[in-house]
Amino acid sequence: MKTLELKNPILINGEKVSKLKYDENEITGVLFAEADTRKRTNSSGTVAISPAAEFDFALHTYLGYAAIIAVNPHIDWSDLERIKGNDVIAVTRIGRNFMLGVSEEDSQGETSEEPTETSAESIIPALTDSNENGLQTL
Repeated sequence: MKTLELKNPILINGEKVSKLKYDENEITGVLFAEADTRKRTNSSGTVAISPAAEFDFALHTYLGYAAIIAVNPHIDWSDLERIKGNDVIAVTRIGRNFMLGVSEEDSQGETSEEPTETSAESIIPALTDSNENGLQTL
């Protein structure tokens, strides 16, 4: 179980809450379906094509809520819908990582600074022929 620290505390049952326990491994099929239903109910309905689940940021947000509700059954979806600011991004990240099968530890180690071993020669095949003088031509 992990803890999400809110920069903008919210009121839950009359109490100001700045820390929420969550566990994405506790999201059940029922919670997943509820997250999807709530996402659809609360969307503006202006999108003609539904994005793939991996790119559906609203679904990711509701899956983040589901990870919180899974270990805090006294918290209601409407309580979590009051989360605002960068805290929404933190919740969305929980849901995104769930959808991508990535743990928090894995996502924090992401980097693109590692050198690659692919070179132009290894991806582009030679398009030259030799003529009778030994010169290469295209």
